[in-house]
Amino acid sequence: MVPDSRPLDHLPLAGASADPAIALPRGESIDYAGLESCTGRLAAWLRAHCAQSGERVASWLPKGALAAILPLAAARAGLVYVPVNPLLKRAQVAHILNDSGAALLITQASRAALLEADDLAGAVLIEEPVASAAMVDEGAKSLPPSAADPADVCEILYTSGSTGRPKGVMLSHANLSLGAAAVADYLDMRPDDRTLCVLPFSFDYGQNQLFATWAAGGCAVPFDYLLPRDVAKAVGAQGITTLAGVPPLWVQLLDVEWPQDAAAGLRRLTNSGGALTRPMVRRLRERFANADLYAMYGLTEAFRSTYLPPALIDSHPDSMGRAIPHAEILVVRPDGSLTDADEPGELVHCGPLVAQGYWRDAARTAERFRAAPPASTHGGRAVWSGDTVRRDGQGLLYFVGRDDAMIKSAGNRISPTEIEEAAAAVPGVAEAVALGLPDARLGQAIRLYIRATGEESEVIAALHASLRRDLPNFMQPREIVALADLPRNPNGKLDRVALAQMVTP
Repeated sequence: MVPDSRPLDHLPLAGASADPAIALPRGESIDYAGLESCTGRLAAWLRAHCAQSGERVASWLPKGALAAILPLAAARAGLVYVPVNPLLKRAQVAHILNDSGAALLITQASRAALLEADDLAGAVLIEEPVASAAMVDEGAKSLPPSAADPADVCEILYTSGSTGRPKGVMLSHANLSLGAAAVADYLDMRPDDRTLCVLPFSFDYGQNQLFATWAAGGCAVPFDYLLPRDVAKAVGAQGITTLAGVPPLWVQLLDVEWPQDAAAGLRRLTNSGGALTRPMVRRLRERFANADLYAMYGLTEAFRSTYLPPALIDSHPDSMGRAIPHAEILVVRPDGSLTDADEPGELVHCGPLVAQGYWRDAARTAERFRAAPPASTHGGRAVWSGDTVRRDGQGLLYFVGRDDAMIKSAGNRISPTEIEEAAAAVPGVAEAVALGLPDARLGQAIRLYIRATGEESEVIAALHASLRRDLPNFMQPREIVALADLPRNPNGKLDRVALAQMVTP
């Protein structure tokens, strides 16, 4: 058992019973006593359909009360929850159902109609209204809070599959409950906080919108939106204090008008899934003057690794910060020894937030989940991230690049992130992605793709001039190409691999 951890389904007990735990945009709400009752009834209903502990329960649902409560109920029932991103297409959903061996799939009729019989791979399909009715049936049986071993697997989160078919990351009760407690702690969340949940619940960052809020006794507001301005309106209408996003979302939200009271009411903004650029930090600080801005770094295999305290965001906007509570972060050389200050090395995450490996994939598990470096105080198994970072003399971490994204040109290892951040600082450049494309002379030549907000030819000319001024010769793009939009994965992140596939003959 991991010290100070508890089963995931104990999280709702953190709030006062009469306080709202879930608020929906249509006006309905569920308080903490109701959340506990709904969790118990839904757990009993799930257990009636899955007799064996450890069976997988999949959901393919939009954000709402059922999607929010299912992970707690499945954990209480001794089952393993498999959330499926509502943006995925039929083939990806079929792969997840087949790979996980799901016994149940809970979804909407409109989504079920997209599947073929073979796609279910033996899973029993149950439509959303049936499960929702069981959750609120006051006469139904209920299961009490579980006595599960915190080390037991209770969830499988599938990655977006941008580098191949989605792979399932196995998470334990302890991984999720300790992660919720850690985030609630360093964000200084309080019972009167209200979080607008705009990120997908199938995304570890998105799911923690719920868990961290509940760990603090606050209120989660699940919200699906069509346009960025819908988010701005909902923040004001719902009295939101906390908003989590990824860089492409912030770009969109900064381009819309915000009611003054909505922007002023936000206490904290959190970012992960990609680094904030200096211009974006400046604009966010100007637009949301009352909000603390938290820059964070994480990976699904270890949930969350680092955060930058708001007090350092102005002086160190490029930093990933330091380890979050319950995480030990090391920067090591290929031989496992610790790097010196400012020496690039691989980020290795140790401690109780490390996931349990990849579902039914021993080979990839052995590749990514390996023995912790000798310097680790936690020991055991660690996640070797594949990300290159450096730690400065103050102990602050800085992202350099991913091993599989690094551009190798004329013998130089080049971080695409450095080029992208320099490009994003140029007026008229909304987003940028740098790729290394095959080149007979250089090995790889740099091509920069941008989304421009002004006249493309003028933006490209200004960008060439700025990069020639700010970057060394070996980092200069051979070509800059403007696209109307850049591809994203289902979690809203810029998809470097999809772009490479799109532009490579």
